[in-house]
Amino acid sequence: MATPVIRFRIDFADDSNVGPGKIGLLEAIRASGSLSQAARDLGMSYRRAWLLVDSLKSAFSEPVTVAATGGKGGGGVVLTKFGERLVAAYRALESEFAALAARRLQGVSSAVTRRSAPQAARRRPLARKNPSR
Repeated sequence: MATPVIRFRIDFADDSNVGPGKIGLLEAIRASGSLSQAARDLGMSYRRAWLLVDSLKSAFSEPVTVAATGGKGGGGVVLTKFGERLVAAYRALESEFAALAARRLQGVSSAVTRRSAPQAARRRPLARKNPSR
């Protein structure tokens, strides 16, 4: 039986949203401790990553990231407690949606002829590579 893939975005207000791209970026920042490294890891430009983080800064009254100062390797970026809560809440909701979809679509999923998720539902790159380069 095919397992449905759920992708969603939460719109809190106009120009205030969170989806798989921003959450993935926050997770990459958490893993690397660096916005530039997170952008490289996800195959996106630093500018795109900075704009996504800046949009989160504008969307919430609490910061999701803060700059970490100096040290042996220099500065970096870390998630705040609020940023961690945002990621955890999004991933928990994603898990609940997946479980609900599996239950509700059980009678339908068995009729799917292809055994992989449709092209639109597969994880897409967060940034487009410039084909002219």
